[in-house]
Amino acid sequence: MAAPEGAPALLLAVPGTPGIATRSLAEEVVSIARSELPGLDARIGYLDGDDAEFPTLQAVLVHAAEVRAARYEQAKAAGADVKEPDGPVAVVVPLLAGPDGSLLRRIRQAVMDSRIAADLTDVLGPHPLLAEALHVRLSEAGLARADRARLFTVATAADGIILASVGGEEAVQAAGITGMLLAARLAVPVMAAALDQEGSISSVAEQLRSSGSQQLALAPYLIGPEIDSALVAEAAAEAGCSAAEPLGPYPAIGKLALAKYTTALGIAPPQPQGAPVR
Repeated sequence: MAAPEGAPALLLAVPGTPGIATRSLAEEVVSIARSELPGLDARIGYLDGDDAEFPTLQAVLVHAAEVRAARYEQAKAAGADVKEPDGPVAVVVPLLAGPDGSLLRRIRQAVMDSRIAADLTDVLGPHPLLAEALHVRLSEAGLARADRARLFTVATAADGIILASVGGEEAVQAAGITGMLLAARLAVPVMAAALDQEGSISSVAEQLRSSGSQQLALAPYLIGPEIDSALVAEAAAEAGCSAAEPLGPYPAIGKLALAKYTTALGIAPPQPQGAPVR
């Protein structure tokens, strides 16, 4: 399957303070999406960009519209029988695992301010692939077994997981859905908590310990750029436990971004599936 000719661009909306690490992550995500759908026009726009090194969402949308218009004029001048482009210039996909009302409002406002026709998709989760990604990040940190069917054990494996989200109560509820999928994979209790709500992490840690969990781990339900990494370390210290890395450019992130794009256009290939629980 290839991208239809003249299809809108996939515009990855990247929150947080731009930097080299953030750009590298975003480029890897769009590279995965391009590899899954040949011919895809994938672009990156930064919510807090500077329009120099890190282009803003508005600037990328305006440029995409100019490119589309120029291609049409060139084809028309060459005598090609082409239809004047219509429909959205881009499909904007927020680089967010879960809902964050304040960030989504800013992304929506940026699209409106550009005055360019664009569709805005929902966030990437909840999804089984995100549970898989969380499992991998925990196992990489030595906080979970990579495969519970194997005979060896990990001495530092957690017996309770705090799934840390941002975006308030709505984000906690959404993270809880992916948390249930993660709990099924690990066979340990998983509870979601809010990094941006005072006392939420410590309260969930206390609940897990009171229910019998002794060795906790914090799993960030985050891609990475949307929050200061210091907050994850502070939350882990508050809960008295170790933390895994954020989801980052795990392959599932690119696949889910593409799935949001193709679904918005009604050209969705089979939805990406999570790896089976073993």
